[in-house]
Amino acid sequence: MELLTVSFSSSLAGNALFLARQHLCKWKNHSRFDLEAKFVRNRILNKSLRRGRRCLSEKTEASISCSTGTGEDPLIPVNKKLSDARVIYAVAPAMGHNQESHPESHFRVPAIVNALEKWELSPKFRGLEVIELENFNAASSNDIASVHTRAYVSGLEKAMDQASKQGIILIEGSGPTYATVDTFRESLVAAGAGIALIDAVVAESKISKSPPVGFALIRPPGHHAIPKGPMGFCVFGNVAVAARYAQRSHGLKRVFIIDFDVHHGNGTNDAFYDDPDIFFLSTHQDGSYPGTGKFEEVGHGDGEGTTLNLPLPGGSGDTAMRTVFDEIIVPCAQRFRPDIILVSAGYDAHVLDPLASLQFTTGTYYMLASYIQQLANDLCGGRCVFFLEGGYNLKSLSYSVADSFRAFLGEPSLASEFDNPAILYEEPSTRVRQAIERVKHIHSL
Repeated sequence: MELLTVSFSSSLAGNALFLARQHLCKWKNHSRFDLEAKFVRNRILNKSLRRGRRCLSEKTEASISCSTGTGEDPLIPVNKKLSDARVIYAVAPAMGHNQESHPESHFRVPAIVNALEKWELSPKFRGLEVIELENFNAASSNDIASVHTRAYVSGLEKAMDQASKQGIILIEGSGPTYATVDTFRESLVAAGAGIALIDAVVAESKISKSPPVGFALIRPPGHHAIPKGPMGFCVFGNVAVAARYAQRSHGLKRVFIIDFDVHHGNGTNDAFYDDPDIFFLSTHQDGSYPGTGKFEEVGHGDGEGTTLNLPLPGGSGDTAMRTVFDEIIVPCAQRFRPDIILVSAGYDAHVLDPLASLQFTTGTYYMLASYIQQLANDLCGGRCVFFLEGGYNLKSLSYSVADSFRAFLGEPSLASEFDNPAILYEEPSTRVRQAIERVKHIHSL
């Protein structure tokens, strides 16, 4: 059976969820309920939620529309509203997909949106420079089936009946991935947000040398979801679905995917393991969940050489990632010559995150956002879309995404206001260098 559905109980949640909850006690008393109330009061996000609930039909050729904060007609075609934009984002918070005390909670996206408001990075403060994409369609079953088996897609949809009766079900056997009655619908909306951003960024790249960077502020995350089913909090492979869509609908044959989540993106890895036209590059903590992403996993058949996995030793931080970018990511991208760059942007490698032990900082994420944007400008006409993956400390997650927005806008980082250097310890530089040299040898860099 490709989809397992059982009643949720604490005894079935598995060691991963148990450990996650143990770590969560460090920050569980965050003002979560105030956060949710602020989110619900936000006019723009209320519109987004209503949009998410009504956009479940098959995709049509309707125009994409945006919220600009200017009072203009929201139905103006997107290409007339993006001429001055530096960032375009879409929000799909999946508020109905939630399990109390689960680390992948429905507070994650609201925390990010409130941080954008706090630091005046939203359309209300930026006008046409920052645009929220609204009224996008949910992904269709065919979109999802470009990556996942139809048996899984149909099985999950049918499982919603069970979820409606039981409230919460597990959809990953004994693992920590759950579903509510809203999960199927809201997962389609999340994938649809990424597809809509592909459309918008590609359309603007045809008339501008500097199109806006797209950012899908979505959940459930996706990079662990394997073709046959869910895994590791992930339901549908959002970035993988978008990659196939970019190829199929826009003729962007060569897709370069960067995954800097602290955990290996095994689902994306598996989806494209034998595909020579999609390069998947993952940096992740060595030995972390799900235990995949070894150096030797380089692709298979025609796809040999277009998968690169770089497991980093625990304690790796900003210095390690800057070196990785210069010595691994840049030469790989230059050699591959992509038509678009997609990013699985996980913020759980932050030193404050409870589920792993790398020590990235807010400044690390600012650097990655800035450098990846420049890489896209240099190699593929600026076409670049980020997809939210992990990140479970609401403060470090939201501040780091906000600082990523500042990087896209070409504004100075505010990391010094967020980060506390005193909590950092010496990075394992020798082991980092050994890992980098091993990858360079395997991939002839």
